[in-house]
Amino acid sequence: MNSEILINVTPMETRVGIVENGATQELYIERSQSIGIVGNIYQGKVIRVLPGMQAAFVDIGLDKAAFIHVADIIDNEANGDENRPIGFLIREGQIIVVQVTKDPLGTKGARLTMHLSIASRFLVFLPYSKHIGVSQRIETDEERERLKQIVQTSRELEEVEFGYILRTAAEGITEEEAINDIQYSKRLWRVLQERMAQPTPATLIYEDLPLSLRVCRDMVRPEVDKIRIDSKETFQKVKQFVEKYTPNVLSKLEYYPGERPIFDLYSVEEEIQKALARKVDLKSGGYLIIDQTEAMTTIDVNTGGFVGHRNLEETIFKTNLEAATTLVRQLRLRNLGGIIIIDFIDMLDEEHQRQVIRVLEKNLEKDHAKSKLTEVSQLGLVEMTRKRTRESLEHILTDVCGTCDGRGRIKTAQTICYEVFREILREERAYESSSYRVLASQSVVDRLLDEESANVADLEEFIKKPITFQVETLYSQEQFDVVML
Repeated sequence: MNSEILINVTPMETRVGIVENGATQELYIERSQSIGIVGNIYQGKVIRVLPGMQAAFVDIGLDKAAFIHVADIIDNEANGDENRPIGFLIREGQIIVVQVTKDPLGTKGARLTMHLSIASRFLVFLPYSKHIGVSQRIETDEERERLKQIVQTSRELEEVEFGYILRTAAEGITEEEAINDIQYSKRLWRVLQERMAQPTPATLIYEDLPLSLRVCRDMVRPEVDKIRIDSKETFQKVKQFVEKYTPNVLSKLEYYPGERPIFDLYSVEEEIQKALARKVDLKSGGYLIIDQTEAMTTIDVNTGGFVGHRNLEETIFKTNLEAATTLVRQLRLRNLGGIIIIDFIDMLDEEHQRQVIRVLEKNLEKDHAKSKLTEVSQLGLVEMTRKRTRESLEHILTDVCGTCDGRGRIKTAQTICYEVFREILREERAYESSSYRVLASQSVVDRLLDEESANVADLEEFIKKPITFQVETLYSQEQFDVVML
């Protein structure tokens, strides 16, 4: 399978697209004003214990209190009793060290754990555990045992036994590479222990790498041919990181200086727009309807204009097969998680049902996120769950529509501002112009002149041309025009 990773960088945001066999499969967005916090370690203060829920709220310095369940609390005095109530483990006002496992989602605060883990290139360091594990993606027993033995031999020389999980990237590494990673993790842990010795609540102790570097640590698999970066500054930072921590990735790095935006070149921009729509067309003429709600995501499969060449059952079967492949791609691209209900078209043939499920499972194997699914029910429904650790694409790029009172969604003013910036850069590369005027709605112009004014100034300095703004009262929030003057 041919795979490329595209990194598009602007001062406002970093976007990463994973392209497999020419089609965009996954998208990651990290905005400078709202960087994700999964993996960050904080010193938090317990502000409320909820015995009925066996959980507690913890202040880690965010707008919303974070949440921790009793199963994620370390019990240092268990004495064989693994089910002690939360009231025996923590108390209100107590300072505890916690790690974020889920970003704040919608109205929910961040999810926390006291079982800390720190990822490096080849392993995950577990300071409060003695367990040695190996990624399930490393399938051969010989390789799994070899990696375990390397870690075990290294650990026998330690005064304190730590736990480790060998990541997928560890497959085939040398003993020296594994030991270097272990030593790096231990050095980092000593630094964090010094910071934890200062009992200051709501303090950030450890922050995960930025998206552009996490990509090279976490997402580069053997099938990845190229990592293309359109920012020279970011390319240099990534190169330095790769030379130090992941030298085998160095040959895959490539700086993209082209005039045409990299996301346009690979049609990623077009895929982003399609991923915000409810309807997804299938090549056969059928289509999917995807609805994301607070409780779950539903996917409805329809034959549409596809009539087939044989009989109705064959038409339904072929539509469901295509839908099974397409909907997995949409799950990855839109980053849909939680409970997902798939309403396949009813199939009478049980063998057809099994084949559709097999296609679904095969495509899910390529997904980074863990998932579980059931067989086709009598109603033609498949229930599945997909692990959710970050906001969906829809929640990042859109907002509740004020015009229709929440029945639909529109892009945020911030999203439109960034589209304006990209359109100006696109026209600057393609045409001759002495200045630019942006026609947009009041909310977008207000943001361009206020919160985004520094970015506007940077853009004017970059293109060496002035940019002016004009409010068009008849424009909706998503409408704008860039006029060359």
